[in-house]
Amino acid sequence: MWYVYIIRSEAFPEEEYTGATANLRQRVADHNAGKSRHTAKFIPWKLVWYSAFPDKYKALDFEKYLKSHSGRAFARKRLTEASKQKGLSRV
Repeated sequence: MWYVYIIRSEAFPEEEYTGATANLRQRVADHNAGKSRHTAKFIPWKLVWYSAFPDKYKALDFEKYLKSHSGRAFARKRLTEASKQKGLSRV
């Protein structure tokens, strides 16, 4: 399985990051350990949304879409806004 995920900084809630990985638990732990230069300055991170894909390339295509202008708008409106209001997290 491959996962597309969105994490939100607990210290800076306006900061979110979208990624893809085959090992979701380890990847979130890596973000919180400062192993990604793109996310290191906003730790700690909380997982707010993810989806599993049986195919790596479909996951990477969906990640690319979520990082586009329309994909960020879709994610904000449909994927993460509810978790922001309710404080939900998974994993």
